[in-house]
Amino acid sequence: MISEFVKGTLYGSIAEGLYSAYVSSANISNRSAYVVTRKKVKEFFDGVVVAVAEFEGMTGERLIISQPGEIFYEPELRSVLGGLKNAKVKSLRCLYEKSCGGIIFYKTKQNTKILLVKNNNGRYWSFPKGHIEDGETEQETAIREIKEETGLDVTLVNNFREISEYCPFGKIRKRVVFFLAQAFTDNVKIQDEEIDSYIWVDLQQARKMCTYDNDLRIIEKAETTIHLMRS
Repeated sequence: MISEFVKGTLYGSIAEGLYSAYVSSANISNRSAYVVTRKKVKEFFDGVVVAVAEFEGMTGERLIISQPGEIFYEPELRSVLGGLKNAKVKSLRCLYEKSCGGIIFYKTKQNTKILLVKNNNGRYWSFPKGHIEDGETEQETAIREIKEETGLDVTLVNNFREISEYCPFGKIRKRVVFFLAQAFTDNVKIQDEEIDSYIWVDLQQARKMCTYDNDLRIIEKAETTIHLMRS
């Protein structure tokens, strides 16, 4: 049901930006839902299913609707749904997912290496990253996730912010914001729960090991920035 377009009828206002409604579509018949929006919403409206939620003390799932063109990530949805007085979110599956991470580089006198990781059950090499949490900036998320997954303390390079967007499962729309992060040791301590393996490689080898166009583009940007730092 995620990403499905619906026709809705407002039932009531709960809190700022949060309403109750009934929605219908070709696959949904007059189903109770919550509407989360930053815009003024009419009594009869068009909407998109941006999340499916389970609440403690409620049976079944509840659809979360926004108006077309609005993007809500999990932390903001959880915050708005906190306006429900007697319902606490137990689980939330979202149409839009946002993560932040880093291209970590370590410089020696001989060369510059970058860190690639492979997630548990993953098939491809990429960069450390993780979901943004409520109240965090993108930079704070990147630094926290790098520390959790690799044990490294890093410094983010100014004016480097690259976005990778893709749909891994057909409907879920992922956005990953990558920063360039300098490490001052290559002593990695991986987070076993998340990371299966890691490797330090030079930039040429990284291009051979990474297969996604987005990753290759970001490696090229990182190489240019690192080169300018040497000048």
